Amino acid sequence: MDRLSNTVRPYAWGSTTAIPALLGIAPTGEPQAEMWMGAHPGAPSRITRTTASGEIELALTEAIDADPEGELGAPTVARFGPRLPFLLKLLAAGAPLSVQVHPDLEQAREGYADEEARGVPINAPHRTYKDANHKPELICALTPFAGLCGFRPPTEAADAMEALGVDSLKPYVDLLRAHPEEAALREVLTAILGADPAEMTETVTEAAAAAERLGGAHAPYARIAHHFPGDPGVLAAMLLNYVELQPGEALFLGAGVPHAYLDGLGVEIMANSDNVLRCGLTPKHIDVPELLRIVRFEATEPGVLRPEAAPSGEELYETPVDEFALSRYTLASGAAPTDLTAPTPQILLCTAGTVTVGEIALGPGESAYVPADERVEATGPGTLFRATVAA
Repeated sequence: MDRLSNTVRPYAWGSTTAIPALLGIAPTGEPQAEMWMGAHPGAPSRITRTTASGEIELALTEAIDADPEGELGAPTVARFGPRLPFLLKLLAAGAPLSVQVHPDLEQAREGYADEEARGVPINAPHRTYKDANHKPELICALTPFAGLCGFRPPTEAADAMEALGVDSLKPYVDLLRAHPEEAALREVLTAILGADPAEMTETVTEAAAAAERLGGAHAPYARIAHHFPGDPGVLAAMLLNYVELQPGEALFLGAGVPHAYLDGLGVEIMANSDNVLRCGLTPKHIDVPELLRIVRFEATEPGVLRPEAAPSGEELYETPVDEFALSRYTLASGAAPTDLTAPTPQILLCTAGTVTVGEIALGPGESAYVPADERVEATGPGTLFRATVAA
């Protein structure tokens, strides 16, 4: 078992205060968007191991590469190869992230193979597929957490746009009301992303001013427009469900579901992939033809998840994926130790109180890595999130 030293990513949309407040440290004034826990090559966690020549610090990727089956367990290696198949994060949004969608596994493999065959450099700004994996993800709120998730019924989006009283939105309103659901959503998103930039800037500016005047259900879109003035993604966002999570509630984002996080602190887990197709609220490349191939144009409920309690005290967030499983333990003071031993690798993250795992005491925001089959017990008082591979 190893205490993890983790990298905080300073993306511009990050909160300047949420992660420092959890860690109990002074903010730097710079955005602190994500703390990565795991073995992603972009920012692997670091550990300290004792060797014959003394203690050495190394990346978790190096430890896994040196002994994949010893670290991950033979079943995990057989299913996913010699790599940790999930990435755990603390995510702190102080401003909206881009509206985005992820491919399914077959789409990712096809897209990656196509770009490789065409010789598109892996770091090219117009490259869409960084790897051949899908990227399902789950976000669990630690504070009130706002986001967008999935298309709402086209008639609801039409009503919201019509209420703004902006003449240039009327064609979108008419499309949303005149077509079957899938065709309506597809045609309107295509029209928004393909519109003349100058005309779209004017339309979005008028729409944002109207949303601010109206307030209420329109207020989130006014806030989005404040961060992205003139961006067509503001209108794309109006096609989506707005959702507010309370602490402990979660959202699962499967393939093809457009989504964006707007504000709040949460624990996020995902398959270890970088494949993202953006739909707006970003200066980055938007591959419209590929996006339209990936997006699932169907109205869906956001599907807020609450953990299912087991007799062991584990509260599991049920998801339909194999790469990860996320659960939560609330450990009382003086209670018997909770056995967390598992045949799969684990990352344990404390979010409240002080939790001792083995001989490692974890405070809020601190984490530990446990290799497969290593015996580990946890005691509180505190809250512990457990990230591992699905059984």
